[in-house]
Amino acid sequence: MMKINMILSCMLLWLVSACTSQEVVEITVSPEVTNAGYIGNGAEWDPYDEAEAWGASISDKDWETLCKRLDFMKPQYIRCMINSPYRYYDSATGTYDKTRNIASISRLLRYCTERGITVMYGEYNPPTWDMKQDQKWVDMSVDYLNYLVNDLGFSCIKYFVIFNEPDGNWASTNGDYEMWKQMLFRFHRKMKEYPGLTEKVMLAGPDVVADYKNEASAYDAEGWVKQTALDADSIIGLYDVHAYPGQNEVRTGQYPEILSRYKRHVPEGKKIVLGEAGYKYWRDADSLLMAEYNRRVEGHPFTKGSDCNMLCYDYFYGLDMPLLAMEVMNGGYSGMAVWMLDDAMHSSGDSGKTEDVKIWGMWNILGEEVFNKPDEEQIRPWFYTWSLMCRYFPAGTDILHTAVASEDKDVYVVAGTYQGKLSVAMVNVGEKDKSVQLTLPRPMENASLYKYEENLQPKDADGFPVPQETGFHLKGTYKTILKAQTFQLLTDIQ
Repeated sequence: MMKINMILSCMLLWLVSACTSQEVVEITVSPEVTNAGYIGNGAEWDPYDEAEAWGASISDKDWETLCKRLDFMKPQYIRCMINSPYRYYDSATGTYDKTRNIASISRLLRYCTERGITVMYGEYNPPTWDMKQDQKWVDMSVDYLNYLVNDLGFSCIKYFVIFNEPDGNWASTNGDYEMWKQMLFRFHRKMKEYPGLTEKVMLAGPDVVADYKNEASAYDAEGWVKQTALDADSIIGLYDVHAYPGQNEVRTGQYPEILSRYKRHVPEGKKIVLGEAGYKYWRDADSLLMAEYNRRVEGHPFTKGSDCNMLCYDYFYGLDMPLLAMEVMNGGYSGMAVWMLDDAMHSSGDSGKTEDVKIWGMWNILGEEVFNKPDEEQIRPWFYTWSLMCRYFPAGTDILHTAVASEDKDVYVVAGTYQGKLSVAMVNVGEKDKSVQLTLPRPMENASLYKYEENLQPKDADGFPVPQETGFHLKGTYKTILKAQTFQLLTDIQ
């Protein structure tokens, strides 16, 4: 009998130890709205400017695949940028032709218009760098914009970017704020010459890179946002910056303060978005990731790694992207476009050469046709979580206040309400499982739970996420085990 008691005591101690090894994390979602009218999450989706130069345009079959994937993902916000020499400007003759290579961009913009997606459209640079202050470029660019919006009816275009990352030493502006500002007003004056154009499309800017300072520029990125608000708010419809943080600074909770540096200069009543977002690993804290990046680049058949994230193939990237979005959404920003949807959009410097392609996407739709790598056309893991962050936080979602009671900064959460429905996304980037006790602002009916774990990613035949559980009802609380290095999304949006 004593032996049995000892065994039972040991079992009890083991059970207690097992239970206490999982830290209890209390998450409270209140009905308080902290960020109203979210524009939405989405992606950089450029119109495959270089595909023809690579010898393969997007086939009808590939387009069908793209549409099916995007129809599941439901991006709410797309950033679509062009290189004019692949579009309206013939570099060989120096002539303007608005119908040149119009088919592929029309297909993209028609898709967005038919589905009510907000598009931020613009140009990476002028046709030639010598034209950066040339009125000819202004005239061509705005006429082309009017052609897309008023003549072809692509009403999805709501915002217009005149220069990509004008603070950069890689841009034709080379950080010259005063020149950029003057061009901004010149573009706006030209837009007003076209009836109704400025009522349909507003300028977005300054489109600068967070946590960056060009030595040739008078301002760092924060200074650009501040000066834009002071000098040009009357013609700016949407503020935007680009963000490429390191993994460590986001996973350790440092990024809200960085985001706030730009948000605080945005005038009341205006919104700010991340026009581009991804991860770069050049910071010391991410040195192991950088070493792996360099290992993968060496000898790669179609990239030299000059502008890539070689780790976008990895499971963990499907944790980091929604984590960044959570900080963006909770930080008062109104949207985030990930860089980027598809590897088939750009080579480094948009050279048209296939030996140094920008690898950042959820797939490469031309993997077989151009790169002789059919597997590159398959969906990468991070589509799983990013599609859910787009689909279940629709345009118009109100972001709610959340509080996380935890001993560490491993668990992050965002919650939003849309037309009376609720979505809550959670990620645990720590090394231990967490016992989550979630308090909701109201009951949930017919709810679904999605899980993203390294060995558990339920999918349908197309590779799209399917819920782990469906049809359950919550009276106002929910308990779950959020495993280490995993993501969950709870929603009653159907």
